[in-house]
Amino acid sequence: MKEPGGRKNNKGYSTQNAVNLVRGGRPYFDCLIGLISNAQHSIHLQCYIYDDDVTGREVADALKDAAVRGVAVYLLADGYASQVMSRAFIQELRDSGIHFRYFEPLFRSKSFYFGRRMHHKVFVADAFHALVGGVNISDHYNDLPGQPGWLDFAVYVQGEIASSLCMLCWKTWFNFSTVTIKSTRACKPTHECTLPAGSPLCAVRMRRNDWVRAKNEISASYVEMLKNAEQRVTIVCSYFLPGQIIRRLLKQASKRGVQIRVVIAGPSDVKIAKHAERWMYDWLLRNKIEIYEYQPNILHAKVAVCDGQWMTIGSYNINVISAYASIELNLDIKEDAFCLSSEKTLEGIIEKDCVRVTTDNHQKSRNWAIQLLRWSSYQAIRMMFYLMTFYFKQKK
Repeated sequence: MKEPGGRKNNKGYSTQNAVNLVRGGRPYFDCLIGLISNAQHSIHLQCYIYDDDVTGREVADALKDAAVRGVAVYLLADGYASQVMSRAFIQELRDSGIHFRYFEPLFRSKSFYFGRRMHHKVFVADAFHALVGGVNISDHYNDLPGQPGWLDFAVYVQGEIASSLCMLCWKTWFNFSTVTIKSTRACKPTHECTLPAGSPLCAVRMRRNDWVRAKNEISASYVEMLKNAEQRVTIVCSYFLPGQIIRRLLKQASKRGVQIRVVIAGPSDVKIAKHAERWMYDWLLRNKIEIYEYQPNILHAKVAVCDGQWMTIGSYNINVISAYASIELNLDIKEDAFCLSSEKTLEGIIEKDCVRVTTDNHQKSRNWAIQLLRWSSYQAIRMMFYLMTFYFKQKK
């Protein structure tokens, strides 16, 4: 591909990074708890959903242990999605020395934006180790006895990009007000940190979407990817409802001969969204875009790989809410071996765990009542998007 993954385009990328793909479930939480246990100076954990359940308490215990041994621990959870956390649980966190707060608690924010939520999921330790992906802190995302976790992914990054992520965590912690010099200094590794021997260096850039703060970087990455894809694009998305711009670019890429595969949920935790997605299947199939429904469990991942050379991963779904109504975080990665390996991982999931939707089986699965349900769901979702993307003002 030419852009954004082409070798000549290095704008915004840092190059001194090691990157590993981490599957959700137990692999993710083992990695997270290991990083918490090894942290020496500072920890930032920011997520959309933090549940007071088995997984939430397991992570909390590791955070409390870190705070007791003198690590500065900052935990920020979305004020809407994490409001189920009990007061007693929050007090336990604070009593152990953890700095905890909600991001703009609903109905109590001084700058209230209807629909604006902190949807990103990021962990940073010692300004050198970081996890970015779609995984929330909840039993739904973990592998428990008799309950496999939802399909999700993150990347574990070590190196320069972690300092940028640390600074983003500080800015979000202070609700994007003035960040102190002390916070800036805290985004430099305070002890000797080296990349793993033999790890290929990966170019990584941080990408954000936050319409209120005039950030549209992840949307721009998807636009660039579809404009410049040459051979193939694989998109994994939990709530796939592209707007007009992305639909136009998907259609144009397909006409150029680019193979486009979209992996979306079979079973869904949001039924109305699934019905709305299926209303779009006719359009996707007419434009020769391959559709695969993931079967074993709920799909929650948000990943795209282009031409085996470039990928983006994080919290961003291809829909209007992620584009305009939420704070989102992705990492764009350029390194052929890593991107090709990630693409192979996704292809394995397609082959083993997905059912392809064809024109024939799609037509057989519907009747007038089902079509009416799908159409009305699509219209309802569109109306909800318009409501959730209403703001009083846009900050510059």
